[in-house]
Amino acid sequence: MAAKRRKKRKPIRYKTITFKLTARQKKSLEANSKARKTTPIKLIKKSIGHYLTLQPEDPAPNYATPNQLDLFEEDVNDEGELRKKED
Repeated sequence: MAAKRRKKRKPIRYKTITFKLTARQKKSLEANSKARKTTPIKLIKKSIGHYLTLQPEDPAPNYATPNQLDLFEEDVNDEGELRKKED
C-alpha cells in the first residue's frame, strides 16, 4: 500500500499595522514590557488578543440603552425584545 500524503498547508499571510505613540506613551510601554520581561510587540498583542479571538457566532455587544430606544418610539420588554409603543 502506498503511504498517504499530507495535504499542503496554506501559508499564513501577515498584515502590517502601524500607529503612533507619544514619547511618554512609548516610555510607559517600554517600562511595562521590561517589568513583565517581554517585548513591546508581545505586550501589545497580548493586550488586544481578546478582540482578535472573537468568534463570528459571538453576538456583538448591545450598547443601546433603554433611553436611546425611546427616541425611536420603541420599547424594550424584560427579555430585551423590541416592541412598538402603544399610544
